[in-house]
Amino acid sequence: MEISSAINRLRCAAKLTQAQFAEIFGVSQQTVGKWESGAATPDIDKLVLISKHFDVSLDALILGNDNRAVEEMKKTAVVKPQYQNLHDWDFYPSNLMTEYQQSVEEGLDIEKYEELFSAVSRLPKGETKKRLGDILYDIVMSAPQRADYKYTEPSELHEIRALRRKSPTEYTYDADKLYDKIYGAWMGRICGCMLGKSIECIRTNELIPFLKETNNYPMHRYIYRSDLADDIIAKYKFGFAGRVYADEIEGMPADDDTNYVVLAQEIIRNYGRDFTPYDVSRAWLRYQPKDAYCTAERVAFCNFVKGYLPPASAIYQNPYREWIGAQIRGDYFGYINPGDPELAAGMAWRDASISHVKNGIYGEMFIAAMLAVAACTADTEKIISAGLSEIPATSRLYESVSEVIEAYRSGVPQQKCFDMIHEKYDEYSGHGWCHTISNAMIVTASLLYGRGNYGKSICMAVETGFDTDCNGATVGSILGMAGGIHSIPEYWRAPIGDKLHTMIFGVDTVKISDRAKMTLVHIVKK
Repeated sequence: MEISSAINRLRCAAKLTQAQFAEIFGVSQQTVGKWESGAATPDIDKLVLISKHFDVSLDALILGNDNRAVEEMKKTAVVKPQYQNLHDWDFYPSNLMTEYQQSVEEGLDIEKYEELFSAVSRLPKGETKKRLGDILYDIVMSAPQRADYKYTEPSELHEIRALRRKSPTEYTYDADKLYDKIYGAWMGRICGCMLGKSIECIRTNELIPFLKETNNYPMHRYIYRSDLADDIIAKYKFGFAGRVYADEIEGMPADDDTNYVVLAQEIIRNYGRDFTPYDVSRAWLRYQPKDAYCTAERVAFCNFVKGYLPPASAIYQNPYREWIGAQIRGDYFGYINPGDPELAAGMAWRDASISHVKNGIYGEMFIAAMLAVAACTADTEKIISAGLSEIPATSRLYESVSEVIEAYRSGVPQQKCFDMIHEKYDEYSGHGWCHTISNAMIVTASLLYGRGNYGKSICMAVETGFDTDCNGATVGSILGMAGGIHSIPEYWRAPIGDKLHTMIFGVDTVKISDRAKMTLVHIVKK
């Protein structure tokens, strides 16, 4: 068998087009056509790559009509993913210890499998690790709940609502001030996000010394490119050089924390206020590429592509199912439901349930409800209480946020309260750093101890570490709604102007004021 025939046979067996085959081996489609027609022969380096990719010996590839080659190809022309090229978010077994910790926190009786999870997690990426990961996923899905688990945490909306500790409070807003508040919420989120964006993923063992060295501790301003003298950068492992800073931007750079607000607005515009979780999943596929999504959202996006529909898309091999991703997506549902925290939380549930479960869902409901009430009052304790009233009182999130409230009311100093959060959640682990609950606690503490001061509150949310841009954005959104656009000092707004860059297909760059006006259109007057 000639090389041309061998290449054609391998490609067809793998169900690859010539274009796909060409992309794998770094050549043009025309080149592949010439190889298969016999008009050209691959260089030896390409032959080696082809033999390795398909696990076929060079002898089998180039021996012509040798029957050994034919038989070997029949046996070995099985295509497998190049596992080592997969991002960890796209390869479930890369995150088995996160899965283990998540499952234990959910009360699943799997502690007897800890050593097995650990052993498989240490294996190199490959088919063996993939198969063992599938087995461990099956173990998680069939694991019973521990008898001593004290929390009740459903993911279905009607079950969530049955476990609320809800008071029959009515909220009213001033229609004449609503645009000012909506515009403030948009701008507040964007400025808070920008403050934390420059240092997203830094840990406090480097953040606090850096802020002190640049005369920004306690934090009271943006971080600037001009802060980054070469001798300062050299002291830290954090990659300051590859970031964006407030003294060099023209409008707000694209960020997932702001993309999701715009995306939610597009969902309402296209599907209406009665949108379904399925509608959200279709919008995700339509409006952004896979790389725009992280952790739980990335898993859900890939699950949509594979045919998993909500809520299965949130569950299948998703170790990040209680991480912060949904909590940063609920703002718009609060914006368009002023005075109605229950409806805001219900919309947030429809959004969150495509990618999260339990406390991951509650986080988005909590934020959306707070924003709905922030349109009616600037009292942060009332705003937080309204958020809690929409999630199960039997949940870990409710308990943890209540601990922060109790500490504040008991006179616990600000720093001691934030230290408490650090003691409960480990910022140096991905799970602790990015979990819904740890970051919701930071949002709550920042709102309380900031006492309604916009700049002080967003700085507090950022300087404590964890998910800096998410928490700065959420605190900024709530206070921007509560106080209106004029409660946000010009200092914070100046680098942003009226411009927001997005990654949303067909949307790109928008005027923030235009988006605030569109928000008013989506509000149902009562």
